[in-house]
Amino acid sequence: MVPRRYLYFVAALIWGAPGIAIALKGINAYGLVQPSQLRWLLVATACVIVLFFCIFRRVTRRYIEHIATLPDRCSLHQTFPLKGWVLILFMIGLGLALRFIPSIPIQFTASFYSGLGPMLILSSMWFIVPMVRP
Repeated sequence: MVPRRYLYFVAALIWGAPGIAIALKGINAYGLVQPSQLRWLLVATACVIVLFFCIFRRVTRRYIEHIATLPDRCSLHQTFPLKGWVLILFMIGLGLALRFIPSIPIQFTASFYSGLGPMLILSSMWFIVPMVRP
């Protein structure tokens, strides 16, 4: 059992650590893209950022509210409701599946991962805000 406020930190780690890895993979993929393709890839990345901003803002707000309703001392598995853990497992599974598909174009990796990674990092910061508030 840990203090409830630590669950915000656990949530931030669970969202932020993969966000860093995914963002780095996307940035590295951008280095492999032809310069002539950069303009439309940046537009695609911006679209991915907006999409995941809208999705993750709503989801993290729900999880922050969930943590706030827990007792003062909780188990770490209570960080997310069951649907949250299922979402995390789905995202992990999707990430692993994408890794083993050799025909995925580098342009997809560059734009998708460069949009998804930063939004996961931003979402992890949203979890920290309630932890540092008095």
